[in-house]
Amino acid sequence: MSGFKNFILKGNLVEIAVGLIMALSFASVVTAFSAWLTGLLPGGFDDVFGDAKLGDLGFFLNALIAFIIMGAIVYFFVVVPYTKAKEKFFPAEASGPSDTELLTEIRDALRARS
Repeated sequence: MSGFKNFILKGNLVEIAVGLIMALSFASVVTAFSAWLTGLLPGGFDDVFGDAKLGDLGFFLNALIAFIIMGAIVYFFVVVPYTKAKEKFFPAEASGPSDTELLTEIRDALRARS
């Protein structure tokens, strides 16, 4: 069981899955926008996207709202629980001194030697 927990929480599996879900959802927004935009152009673009007219604005807005809802669902039901579980099972390591502090110590040590 600990091997599975390490596989899920230590790897980038969840991050990749969230990225893929959001990319596919955004692709539908881009497709709907393209259909709406080319439907507004005069001339032969109707054959490319079917019957793309001004009414496709509703299709685009529907895709945009679905994208926002999908993002909220993924964030609140996947990202937040994943982050809490990762912090619980794999706490962050204690941070050491900053780079500036280390460089200051090295400078002071070199001054003391001279």
